[in-house]
Order: sequence, then C-alpha cells, then structure tokens
Amino acid sequence: MHENQILPARASSPIPAPSDWRIVLSSDFPSSSALAAPASMARVDPISNGRSPEILRVVGWESLHWLRHGFSTRSGGVSRLLPEKPDTGELNLGFTASDNAAAVIENRNLFSRALLLSSGHGSAAAIPDKPFGMVTLKQMHSSLVRRVAALDAADRAVLWGDGLITREPGLLLGIQTADCLPVLVVDRKQHAVGAFHAGWRGTLKGIVERGIREMGTEFGSVPEDLTAAIGPGIGKCCFQVGAEVKRHFAAKFSYAEALFSWSDGLKLDLVEANRQQLLAAGVRAEEIHNLTECTRCRTDRFFSYRAEHGTTGRMMAAIGMLAE
Repeated sequence: MHENQILPARASSPIPAPSDWRIVLSSDFPSSSALAAPASMARVDPISNGRSPEILRVVGWESLHWLRHGFSTRSGGVSRLLPEKPDTGELNLGFTASDNAAAVIENRNLFSRALLLSSGHGSAAAIPDKPFGMVTLKQMHSSLVRRVAALDAADRAVLWGDGLITREPGLLLGIQTADCLPVLVVDRKQHAVGAFHAGWRGTLKGIVERGIREMGTEFGSVPEDLTAAIGPGIGKCCFQVGAEVKRHFAAKFSYAEALFSWSDGLKLDLVEANRQQLLAAGVRAEEIHNLTECTRCRTDRFFSYRAEHGTTGRMMAAIGMLAE
C-alpha cells in the first residue's frame, strides 16, 4: 500500500509568535516556571485533582468554544524519569521503555482532563459530561493520514500513520513528540480537526500539506477557513542534519536553501519548513501560530530525544471537539 494514501481507521470505514500562546498551570507547578512565562501568557484556575499538567494553547482559538486543544510539557505528571530529581513528577504520555504503563495511563488521564478544561473556560462545569476517547498512532515518519471516529479510540495505539483527521465530536486526536513537531489544524466552518507528526522525514514527504488536502477531500475544508498551530519541537539552533537531508529537500522544495544554515554543523529549520507547507496548502500567514521554544534547549520544560540520548518521555499535542 502506498504510504501517501489516506486510510480509514478500519477496513469497514468509509473512506505565532509567543503572544499567540497561553499557558495553563496547576497551582502546585513550580513557581519558577510560572515566572518564566511571557507576559502574554496567563494563569487560570487549576482543576482540583491535586496535580495538573502544564498545557500550552493558542490564545486566538479561545473563541472557538466547541474546540479543545493543547500541547503538553514534561511537567505535572506522576512519572519519575529524572534520577537527579526523584520527587519531580513528569508528564510522560508515551508508552516507552523509560517508564511503566500505569504511570503513563495516569498521566494521560491527567492530561486529558486538564486539556478539556483549558479552552478559556475556567470552571469544572466546562468539562464535558461524557469522557472523550483518544486516538493515537504508531508513528512511522510517513505521510499516511487516517480519518478516525469514536470507535477507533483505544488505550494504546493500534493504527500506523502520522496524521489524524476527524469531524466527530467527543474524540481527542493525539500526536506524540520529543523533538519532532506536532501540527494541529482546525476548520472553523466545517468543524473538523487534524493532528500531524512532522519530523524531517514526514516533512520531506509532505505530511502536513497532505493532511490538509485530505481534510478538503473528506470534509470539504477550504484553506480560507483553516487555522493552524505548530507546537514545541527542536529549533533551527539545534537540529543538526547530514548533507544528504539538504539534498533531499533541495530536490523537492524550491525554498529549500532558506531552510538550512551552518553553525557548528548543518542545521535545518523544521518550523519554517512546516510553515511553508501550511502556506503552500493555502493557510493564511496570520493563521499560522507557532511556539518558538526549542525542545533540545529546554529540557527543563520539554522532553528531547536528542538531548537525552533517547532515554526520555513523550509529550502530546491533542485536539478535539465538543458536541453542539
């Protein structure tokens, strides 16, 4: 099967600058992190579960009351991944060899509950009556996009791919990262959402642009109704790649030269590469929001596969919709 083909989840299925971002913190989150947040970010009341994750979200999406979205950091969970800080609970959301499954399940519950509250609605009444299901993927650095529904929700990933799209409410689409970029896309008119995993291989294969095309095919989405967010990932300051990566990009993209720089090695600007794909798909520049922090530089805040030599957790970008 060709990896660029969009697949249903089941065989029987039919086929920003920092000012754009808001931070949601638990009251028990370390005060130093709260102080480090830009003035454009704000604190909201935590949910009363004793521990609440830090969630990053797009301020401009707060008016979309039917939308729920967020990008996790490494803080606010129950995992113990830092030997030097055994009392620090970390929000590892991936079933990796570095953690135990029970901790990951509890972290996912904490994250989901906090995310469902973190859309500009500051009370427990804003939490949906029915729990949301979640769909994640066995990510493989492809351009394979899955259209999913509530029946596809599972505790662990069973589907292969790197893109998820849906128009069904009550479902969270989750993308896991630890340096690669998570990209979320929202169709404000059709009430459809997408979540995409964009490492350099997926970016080279056009995962984000492909996903937007499939939203058009499946839901009737048009570019002028779309808004997108690029979440935490490795920055151009740290993403060193080989010359063969530049050759691959140069063979495919006319703007490839602008994506690379030399500073103690060849560096790739993965954020700009995905911004260019969003623009190529027709998303307006003012509707592309991005978080500029580098995961490799900020291992105090984010998981980084490169900085931590593979022994680390996973963050998650998730998006879903309320029933109206």
